[in-house]
Amino acid sequence: MVRNVSSTKRSVTVGTLGTLALCSIGLGGCPQKEAAKPEPTKEAATTPPPAAPAAPTVDATQLAVFGTPLPANYDSKDNPASDDKISLGRQLYFDKRLSKNQDISCNSCHDLQRYGVDGNKFSSGHKKQLGGRNSPSVYQAAGHIAQFWDGRAKDVEEQAGGPMINPVEMALTDHKRAETVLQSIPGYVEAFKKAFPGDKQPVSIKNATAAIGAFERRLVTPSRFDKFLTGDATALSDVEKAGLLKFLDTGCVACHSGTLLGGTSYQKAGVIKPWPNQSDLGRAAITKNDAEKLMFKVPSLRNVAKTAPYFHDGSVEKLTDAVKLMASHQLGRELTDADAESIAAFLASLTGELPKDYIQEPQLPPSSKTTPKPDPA
Repeated sequence: MVRNVSSTKRSVTVGTLGTLALCSIGLGGCPQKEAAKPEPTKEAATTPPPAAPAAPTVDATQLAVFGTPLPANYDSKDNPASDDKISLGRQLYFDKRLSKNQDISCNSCHDLQRYGVDGNKFSSGHKKQLGGRNSPSVYQAAGHIAQFWDGRAKDVEEQAGGPMINPVEMALTDHKRAETVLQSIPGYVEAFKKAFPGDKQPVSIKNATAAIGAFERRLVTPSRFDKFLTGDATALSDVEKAGLLKFLDTGCVACHSGTLLGGTSYQKAGVIKPWPNQSDLGRAAITKNDAEKLMFKVPSLRNVAKTAPYFHDGSVEKLTDAVKLMASHQLGRELTDADAESIAAFLASLTGELPKDYIQEPQLPPSSKTTPKPDPA
């Protein structure tokens, strides 16, 4: 038994030595050790995270194309404003008695609480008839080169009388009918006298449209973009600034420049690629000049994010789609969805503040026994 124990001890000793010998000459057999973890270097421990992209910057020279911020009003020396005239114009703007069936006012199609539009492709007029063009916003309209999509009225005063006698809109027989209605309402007779104290016959269609025009000339909606134009770099977010740079780089300012970003020129719909709707001849229908076929007043982009649907034919509902169509048909550029969304983000900064007190619907003077009744015929 002793002999066997000794033999066992010797065997273990030899085995262990043999293993160590194999390890020493590089033939394996080394006892396994846990690999040492490398110590982190000082450089790796102190490497800063990637820097955030630089904030977009827009310098003054790039902004020069937009001119000055919005003015407080568009008052005209040819139609001097007064509190009495503006108050009268506000009443007339909301008065449905200036339509044939006494169910439509200026505000029906140009809703001041909805940024001056009704949100429809075409507005509904007398007997629910639909017009052939989208109703543009009345805000800032007094600053445009002319009125209507085809520019057929020189100013807001001339424009105010048009819908009254348009058979598809307010449908009065003629302007004499409007004068008859106004002269039959004692409250209006007094209001016209105050607004036009020097006139022998104050109640007239000329004075009515002058009053409406005086009211509309103060429908102005300054926005954050106006603060940006005055040097407040914080007025726009980085996303909006990036959109502004994309707007400039794409070439949109070729037409949408100046304080109103449009509204001061005429342009053909489909300069590079034919516009899908070829049925509306635009200014050519007024001027009879073939060179002006499909030419329309360039709309202002003020409040554009609030005034869908878009274009003279009201054919587009989404602002990003409108942006892509314009780039393609007018500039020959195909924008990605991301580019269009970037530009739309900038355009949202043009949404202004509604003058809530100024546009409150007024109390209208009551009709008299002699006031003509609605005439649905």
